[in-house]
Amino acid sequence: MTDPAPSSTAPTVDPDPADRRRTAVVTGASSGIGAATARLLAEHGYRVVCAARRAEKVQDLADEIGGVAVPCDVTDADDVARLAQAAGEQVTVLVNNAGGALGLEPVAEADAELWQTMYSVNVLGTLAVTKALLPALVAAGGEGVVVNVGSIAGLLAYEGGGGYTVAKHGVHVMTETLRLELYDQPVRVTEIAPGMVHTEEFSLTRFGGDRERADQVYEGVPGPLVAQDVAEAVVWMATRPAHVNVDLLVIKPRAQAAPHKVHRTT
Repeated sequence: MTDPAPSSTAPTVDPDPADRRRTAVVTGASSGIGAATARLLAEHGYRVVCAARRAEKVQDLADEIGGVAVPCDVTDADDVARLAQAAGEQVTVLVNNAGGALGLEPVAEADAELWQTMYSVNVLGTLAVTKALLPALVAAGGEGVVVNVGSIAGLLAYEGGGGYTVAKHGVHVMTETLRLELYDQPVRVTEIAPGMVHTEEFSLTRFGGDRERADQVYEGVPGPLVAQDVAEAVVWMATRPAHVNVDLLVIKPRAQAAPHKVHRTT
């Protein structure tokens, strides 16, 4: 979440009319769960539109998987409009993965600016991208599916997680509301809620680049989830038959019973 935003002069990317593959859009695709999900969707034969703020990293990923790179800050209306244009008139899968956590202070010591940033990216960013791509999802002829990447923090509270839990609760309720509102439309609306996932950047970003604090999150935990675990679950949800809606999938490592209750060997 400290990545630089793309330049407003980033080139517009038009879909190739000769490419007949089904289209998947993944936000926050430059690393972690987003990158793993983009790779796996490409393996399943999708034309993957990879969106993230770090233009160079997302371009490298797109080149690797034969996808399309779109530098995109999901809180920027112009960037989101460019993303929708690059995706094209039909989108089969939208994975709203852009998000993240900042800080671990108690509510009494909360930094309101960090809360605002978390809410803007996790909630308003998900809203903006979903709104922009909804017509293309409906146009997919009954195959369209939205997968919102939430968190167990969107279902349960834990000390020090106030700003992040507020944001992820927002994602959870937005997902439920959208499903109610689109009950008669040919679009499935789903959510995955991962627990502890050991990725390179999530905790490092949360603690402002403090490697020691970031490493302590996973210290002694036997077998935390990794990005590939979540990606496989996301792609499974997205590739169910069109009449099957996986409303909510909670996925945690065996060592984690709850956000605040984790088995550690040290």
